[in-house]
Amino acid sequence: MEGDRFLRLLIERADDAATLEATVQAARSRSELVAALPEEETRRHTRALVRGVRAALAGGGPGAEVLAAAELLGSDRARQGVPVAALLDGFQAGRAHLVRTLVDEGRRTGVPDGVLLDGVSRIDEITTALVHRMVHAHRIAELEMARTTRESRVQLLRQLLHGEAVTVRAPLDPAAAYHCVVSDVSDPAVAARLETALTAAGPGLCGLVDGRLAALVARLPDPPLTGPLLVAAPPARPAAVAPRYALGRRALRAGAAAGLTGLRALTDLALLTAADAEPELGGLLAADLLHGLDRDDPFHVELAVTALAYLDHGGRVAPTAAALHVHGNTVKYRVRRFKELTGEPLLDASGGAAVPRAANRWWALRHWLGAG
Repeated sequence: MEGDRFLRLLIERADDAATLEATVQAARSRSELVAALPEEETRRHTRALVRGVRAALAGGGPGAEVLAAAELLGSDRARQGVPVAALLDGFQAGRAHLVRTLVDEGRRTGVPDGVLLDGVSRIDEITTALVHRMVHAHRIAELEMARTTRESRVQLLRQLLHGEAVTVRAPLDPAAAYHCVVSDVSDPAVAARLETALTAAGPGLCGLVDGRLAALVARLPDPPLTGPLLVAAPPARPAAVAPRYALGRRALRAGAAAGLTGLRALTDLALLTAADAEPELGGLLAADLLHGLDRDDPFHVELAVTALAYLDHGGRVAPTAAALHVHGNTVKYRVRRFKELTGEPLLDASGGAAVPRAANRWWALRHWLGAG
């Protein structure tokens, strides 16, 4: 049947990664608050809704699964502090992009305009039902949060981390010091599990701030948590945590780009954070210190990878070889060749300033490898 051609078109596009990604970006482009969330959060909901619309189109109407996905999207966004208007802006932008894609592809492949119009009308009926479910779930979640003590505490956390003048109240002590912990975790269920772990060692305050889990805790878990990357600042009084929150967010971005996971001290990421914030300076260092290397030469890339690992392991051959899964003699040879090509040793204790020189080479190598 002709109508089946539109369904087949939607089935193909619902499973197409490029279409999904473009729909995600369209949703994020229309709402700053949605764009502030991690991309995977938007992608997770978009994938569920697109596949649900496909199933609804095949089955004659929205089923329980896609309606539940719409409700989850509405309640999640409410708990992440995204207003219903911003939620709908993102949803409608994603829907509009998907419909344009289907129409363009349908016309390209010869699907009659009448079939396309009928298919788009059916999609509109389905998405209208989803919008009703999303808005209802969003409002219910907002009412529930407004009635709870927890929302009052999360609001306190937001105000402190944003540097607003506010009276510090329980469970925090204005005279005590707390670690500011930041993360990129936006899924409320995952955030709830991490909150339990973060507050197990002592009193604290956790919640979704700017769409991501953040916390003020008196003591950090021991042993440190594994799993998603968390950055913990040195302790400070509640009135002084805002600058550390901002710095922790910068360190989080740098750590995520470097592939780090688990609970990390902000001070341990100091050099990584500084290097991530000044890419132009990294380029100048690479040009000055690594001019003998050719990025198009695979052997030179191997030398740079080895040199960076060598610096990361304090100039020790055995752990560098173990990290790279090569023989120790291979590490020694590559370090020697690196010196020959660049004209400078990786670690040089002569003439003072050994630490800055080593840090500069580490920074240059990170930039050089990243730029490649």
